Amino acid sequence: MSANQAWGGLYWNMAIWVCGEVLVDLIPVAGSTERVGVIGGGPENTAIALARLGHRVEFIDGISTDKWGVAAKSELDADGVGTRFCKFSDKPTCQAIVFLDENGSASYEFVIDGTATFDFSADWLPDPYKHKPIALHIGTLVTVVEPAASVLFDWALQVSELAPIIFDPNIRPAVIGDREKYRAQVEKWVGISSVVKVSDDDLNWLYPGEDHVAIANRWIADGVSVVVITKGADGLVGVTADGVVTVPGAKVEVVDTIGAGDTVGAVITEAVKTVGLHELHGAALLVSLEKAARAAAMTCTRKGA
Repeated sequence: MSANQAWGGLYWNMAIWVCGEVLVDLIPVAGSTERVGVIGGGPENTAIALARLGHRVEFIDGISTDKWGVAAKSELDADGVGTRFCKFSDKPTCQAIVFLDENGSASYEFVIDGTATFDFSADWLPDPYKHKPIALHIGTLVTVVEPAASVLFDWALQVSELAPIIFDPNIRPAVIGDREKYRAQVEKWVGISSVVKVSDDDLNWLYPGEDHVAIANRWIADGVSVVVITKGADGLVGVTADGVVTVPGAKVEVVDTIGAGDTVGAVITEAVKTVGLHELHGAALLVSLEKAARAAAMTCTRKGA
C-alpha cells in the first residue's frame, strides 16, 4: 500500500492545493544560440518547494502527454507532489522562451494557445467542499489568460469559503500589454485573497510611480490579511494591519533569478499553515520572511528553478 493510500481521505483533506501552470522554460545556453528545456512555471515551482519543505501538496493544472508533460509529471512525482487533480491530455505543453540580462534576471515570451497547460474547465476541477484543502496557492498566467481565468475565479470563490487563498500575480506584460486590463484582473483576485505575494517589478508595472506600501495598505483595507513584497537582492517587505516588517536579501553568487519569487510564495504558504493566518504578523512574520529570503537566495545559486 502506498503512503497516499494509507492516508486515504485524511491525506487529501490535509493537502495544500497549488493551482497554475507547469510549462517548459527554454533557457539560453551561454555563448550559444541554443536553448535548453527546463520544466518550470511559477505555480509548479511553488508546489515543489512546498513538498521539499515537508508539506502534502496537490498540484492542479492541465498536463500534456508530450515529452515536456511527461518530464513535468516525473518532476512532480519525484518530489512527492500529488497530481490526482490534474487533467492529462495530448495537447502540447506551454513554452516560456526565457531571455536573461547581464544580471541573470529573466524575461519571457510565451506560447499559450491550444496548450494543455491552460485547458481548465469546471467539470474536472476538484470539489473543495469534498476535499477540504488547507489553503490554495494560485497565480501567474492562469489567473489572467481567458477562458481559464474566469473558470478558475468561480472555482476559487468556492475554495475561499473553506480555506485561505494565497495569490501571486507574477505579472507577464508580454502576454497582456494592456495595463488597465491587467490591473483590473489582478485586483479582482486580490479581492478574494487572504495573502498576496507580489514583486516590486509587478507593482512598478501595475501602478507606475505609486508607493508600494501604500498599495499594500489599500489591499489590506479591502480585506487582505498579509501582503509580501519581494525586492530581489534588496530583500522582502511584509505588510499587515499591524504594520510593516522588512528583511534584507541574503547575499549569494547569482546564477539566475528563475523561481526565487516562487520559493518565497512557498515559504509564506507554509507560514499560513503552520503559524496561522491571523497570527502572521510582527515577530512571526519576520521569522517567515527571513526564512523566505534565505530560501530564495538558495534558488538564485542554481540554473533554472
